[in-house]
Amino acid sequence: MYEVELKVRAEHDRVRPRLESIGAEPEGTVSQVDTYYDHPVREFAETDEALRIRRETDESGERAKVTYKGPLVDDASKTREELETGVDDGDTMAGVVESVGFEPAATVEKRRERFSHGEYTVTLDAVEGLGEFVEVETEAEEIESAREGAVEVLERLGLDPADGIRTSYLGLLLDAA
Repeated sequence: MYEVELKVRAEHDRVRPRLESIGAEPEGTVSQVDTYYDHPVREFAETDEALRIRRETDESGERAKVTYKGPLVDDASKTREELETGVDDGDTMAGVVESVGFEPAATVEKRRERFSHGEYTVTLDAVEGLGEFVEVETEAEEIESAREGAVEVLERLGLDPADGIRTSYLGLLLDAA
């Protein structure tokens, strides 16, 4: 399964009315703190991979997930293999990962406002230190048609897919440092 994602910089106040006009359904807002880890024997920056522990908080409480992201698989989007599972305790998972040699590399903090539109999730991200972004994503086995659908959603929101950013928030933060 692939996560097919398109991301652009955009002012949220400009996008919210368009989300309503296309019938996107609000799914709630969460705060996320993502801790990314360096591999003990290979450079994830060179292999275009990532390992992270995400702590997510909303009105129902806090949850944690561990995620592996594989290298990008296409030139037109941020499509990559993604393996993710929930964990009972993010701090304990961090202890496990660090005990086997991974070291915390960086942290990305963001507030996400999610909307559903058909099989797509539209997310308004406010990323600490970077600003505002819009992501359109879905999970798919077939990349091309999923990417084309994401392009259509961006266009319906009045956003230009040609402004797409393939760099992760982590990469953008590291580039800005």
